Amino acid sequence: MTDTRALAAQALADVALRGASLRDAMERHAPKLADSRDRALLMALLSDGARWWLRFDPVLDRLLEKPLRQKEPEVHALLVLGLVQLEILQLPDYAAVAATVQATRAMQRARMAGLVNAVLRRWQRERETLLATLDAKPQTRHAHPVWLAKMLARDWPEQADAVMAADNVEPPLMLRVNRRRATRESLIDRLRSDGYTADAHAWLADAIVLPHSTDITRLPGFAAGEFAVQDGAAQIAADLADVRDGQRVLDACAAPGGKACHLLERADLALTALEFDARRAQRITQNLERLGLSAQIAIGDAGQPEAWWDGKPFDRILIDAPCSATGVLRRRPDVRLHRRESDLAALTAQQRRILGALWPLLAPGGRLLYITCSMLRAENDTIVGEWLATQPDARAASFSLPVGQASTVGWQVLPGDGDLDGMYYAVIEKA
Repeated sequence: MTDTRALAAQALADVALRGASLRDAMERHAPKLADSRDRALLMALLSDGARWWLRFDPVLDRLLEKPLRQKEPEVHALLVLGLVQLEILQLPDYAAVAATVQATRAMQRARMAGLVNAVLRRWQRERETLLATLDAKPQTRHAHPVWLAKMLARDWPEQADAVMAADNVEPPLMLRVNRRRATRESLIDRLRSDGYTADAHAWLADAIVLPHSTDITRLPGFAAGEFAVQDGAAQIAADLADVRDGQRVLDACAAPGGKACHLLERADLALTALEFDARRAQRITQNLERLGLSAQIAIGDAGQPEAWWDGKPFDRILIDAPCSATGVLRRRPDVRLHRRESDLAALTAQQRRILGALWPLLAPGGRLLYITCSMLRAENDTIVGEWLATQPDARAASFSLPVGQASTVGWQVLPGDGDLDGMYYAVIEKA
């Protein structure tokens, strides 16, 4: 029988030390476990290990005489998981240490079981001193990369600490009811009848909130296409787009298709879902089919419309721009391990290119939504503000939301605002 913690350590080493995505690591390792409960434990350990890696990885340099990252990456990852079980999951000390030592043996590293035991015992003895050291700096207190902690302190000095804390809180599961196939009230009733805790969102008309993640394929209505999974922050897009029957709409950078599907649930549209990656575009097709919707799917570069545009202007354009994804760290904890400050130059260049290329495709009187799941002003206010200064026929529309705050241009929802993901919106209208 496969030891789940040993497997989690192997998967975590893949993510934290070899650059694999959390999704890819799960797809590689989960099939090795036959029991769904073991697979759920694997996912929980892997997610928490990635989420808290930047808190506990540095302290191992103090607890080990010689670092293990290079020579024994799986054992190093297992030690991080041991600390996570002690401090975050708060397992009883004996159980956490014993399970971690057993996992060492299951990994065919029996010769290192004594070392693993000694390191975890030393942590227990020196815990208060070590925690004080970790808590002294925001990056280790909240397990964020140093560059991001500094940028947040610069961009959001009053909110930075709360934002980083929110990044480490388990997010709720949010569903978006498909208006064409169900009502929110009927779906909530069925969810509750099946034993799920489910409530209507306070101000998002299509949102249903479940407090914890679950296997969505087992929820009532999934196979019938009565709902999709989409965080509330992303559901705001449909309200701001304000689509009407018969309009031509472009959803640029559309995969996996959540926002496009939401727009199609709201109105009868001639919608083009554009995606650069053909493999990711398959997910748009899958979501459209399950929800009973139709759209034209185009494969192409949003920054080169001459390759795919038919020459007819759009009434609405949605740009869900490629970005740092710093607003969704609570759902994608591996992003904090893989994203680098040096990535921002290429990302912002791409954002400018796409915005400039798609603006001419918008009809007079039309509306363009610029969206990122970033918290960084360099990808949001700066991009839109500098671009607006060069466009005499563009005007930033004024709007407000129940959560978040007005930015220099547009609106910023920070992680944790209303228990939503972090997301930036700007609404630009064409004269």
